[in-house]
Amino acid sequence: MQNRRGAAIAIADLRKEYGDGPKRVVALDGINLTIAPGEFCCIVGPSGCGKSTLLDIIAGLEKPDKGRVMADSQPVLAPGRHRLVMFQESALFPWLNAFGNVMFGLKLKPGLRNSERREVAKFFLHLVGLEKFMEANVHELSGGMKQRVALARALAPNPRVLLMDEPFAALDAMTREQLYSDIQQIWQKRRKTIIFVTHNVREAACLADRVVIMSPTPGRIREIFHIDLPRPREFNSIEIARHAAKLTAALKGYLAPEPVMDVE
Repeated sequence: MQNRRGAAIAIADLRKEYGDGPKRVVALDGINLTIAPGEFCCIVGPSGCGKSTLLDIIAGLEKPDKGRVMADSQPVLAPGRHRLVMFQESALFPWLNAFGNVMFGLKLKPGLRNSERREVAKFFLHLVGLEKFMEANVHELSGGMKQRVALARALAPNPRVLLMDEPFAALDAMTREQLYSDIQQIWQKRRKTIIFVTHNVREAACLADRVVIMSPTPGRIREIFHIDLPRPREFNSIEIARHAAKLTAALKGYLAPEPVMDVE
């Protein structure tokens, strides 16, 4: 495990339960993980392994029953503007256009004049390739465009950590592949810490510096894979397929309990 000093996110002995008595369900147990500043980390696992619950706890939307999460050496006790979430659905406000949605997100960033907010909104819409669609209404945007607006809205307040919960899962294959290229370019330009939840092993291999494999009932970290490939990465490349095959093999064996291994 990485040194927790200077970590963007440090998770220690995390446990989360739901329900009482015989209906009690342990969603997460014994989670220990450190995310370095500027790291792109993907969390992968089958349904019910607690991926989204873990992301919600990091965001401050849920509280653990045991253990703690530290962000920049400060305990995570509630949501904060330095940790923003991007969900599977774009969750845009339909009464605002693309520009208005990004401007709304900038309310989270204090100390800016309205003219400065407008310039920041324009910059991030340009960054995600939507400079020609700033005045477009939400219903006029494709699914991929909506997710680009949601990404711009999340990036605009300049969070230290971007939490992404299967943000491309509802999109068609061609749109997803374009967004894989886009998010890599944006990450290389901005170097945000990104924690990205997905069930798609090839997606994880394409995007991540490290891939955390989780197993269910209760949710635990099984293995951590390092993806040591240069960027930008091509989603359909042989190298990505090879890494995805290793991740798939690990997932298939999730029922056999094993200690956490850090795999180079």
